[in-house]
Amino acid sequence: MNDVITARALHVLAVVIWIGGVSMATTVVLPALRRGDLGPNWLQAFQAIERRFVWQARTAILVVGLTGFYMTWRLDLWDRFLTTTFWWMHAMLCLWLLFVFVLFIVEPFILHRRFHRWAIDRPGVAFAWLQRSHWLLLTLSVITILGAVAGSQGWSVF
Repeated sequence: MNDVITARALHVLAVVIWIGGVSMATTVVLPALRRGDLGPNWLQAFQAIERRFVWQARTAILVVGLTGFYMTWRLDLWDRFLTTTFWWMHAMLCLWLLFVFVLFIVEPFILHRRFHRWAIDRPGVAFAWLQRSHWLLLTLSVITILGAVAGSQGWSVF
């Protein structure tokens, strides 16, 4: 079972890096940008930070997916997806799929170009939308984490 222990440790570490980054962006970076604490050019400051973190987030998300799949396979937990008792398993998978879609498809192929133009033309509106989006993602992440931790210890709302 050392393989499962290693997988779980890597899984939790990657979740901490990934969701910790979402929390930092949501509660620290975006408010500081919008207040002008990081200079008058919000887009330039945002891109400097995002450029440094996006690959950490993408790597963490891949590690979370690989280790989550491995633990589900190794411990034969597939039946947990057939009942609402383990709703948090569904939540983890859905949250992971959402972030994979956003960080690997939407952000590089759609949002990067459109947000750049939007942030130049209407920075207040663009960054308000970005911050609201991050709050939504952070809220979903916190619910999922709380549910997964409590659920894995036997607590259930169903």
